[in-house]
Amino acid sequence: MKKFVLNADDLAKSEFHNNAVLEGFKKGFLKSASIMANMPSFEDAIYRIIQPNPKLGVGIHLNLIEGKALNPSLKTLCDNNGNFKNGYFDILLKSKNKNFLKEVEIEFKSQIELAQKYIQLTHIDSHVHIHSIPAIFEITAKLANEYNIKQIRTQAEIPYFISNEKKYKKYLINLAKVMLLNYFTLKNKPIVKKYNLNTNDYIIGVGYTGMMSSTSVLEGLKKIKGDNTVEALIHPAIYYNETKDSHTKEFEITQDKMLKNLIENLGYITTNYIEEQNNISLSNV
Repeated sequence: MKKFVLNADDLAKSEFHNNAVLEGFKKGFLKSASIMANMPSFEDAIYRIIQPNPKLGVGIHLNLIEGKALNPSLKTLCDNNGNFKNGYFDILLKSKNKNFLKEVEIEFKSQIELAQKYIQLTHIDSHVHIHSIPAIFEITAKLANEYNIKQIRTQAEIPYFISNEKKYKKYLINLAKVMLLNYFTLKNKPIVKKYNLNTNDYIIGVGYTGMMSSTSVLEGLKKIKGDNTVEALIHPAIYYNETKDSHTKEFEITQDKMLKNLIENLGYITTNYIEEQNNISLSNV
């Protein structure tokens, strides 16, 4: 069976992101989102969006990069003001350090436990794909098992090129990310099995980071053959003024009824991890 999950990352990053998830769920075909427990609009997301809409599937979007840590005293993660101080490649370089990994686990636990006070989490992923780093993926998978979160994201993406895409230079930069994450996914798939978790077969959204559109979703799906579970990652936002950017364009994906029909015409069922866990499990690799 072909299954398609459209997931809004960065829920709780701001009210703009929260607004997009709410509208995407209420008026579009968005069924899944991932919440950042350390971000300023966390309570707004809980009380205005998640609790009144129990059919919205919500996972935890683990974060070590942006904003303040829930544990500001963790010195390898934070600066003197409690703000995260590492980028993706800093985290990659530090992932061999046992003390660093201990602090990562402490912060991840706090973020999961804060979210689980309010939400039955359906999946686990991360901001800027930090959990793809194999040593951190091991921690994430262990915690998913410990906290009974059945679904963990992996990042296998089939590269594809949209011929009329004007930002091809940005795509080529993103392609290097695709190759790195595909390599990490090969190393991480046995960890999924080790902890008896479920995962998606493919994702769409790395190669066209910052350029996601209905076209990039559809063209990515066309490259995937067979019965697979595919997760498309978007970062939608709706602003209070007339601002238009990549986030508003990604919100438009959620409203595109023609895209939903075309996805279903390819044989996919649009779903989320609530529906899947109540019915048929996703890939257990």
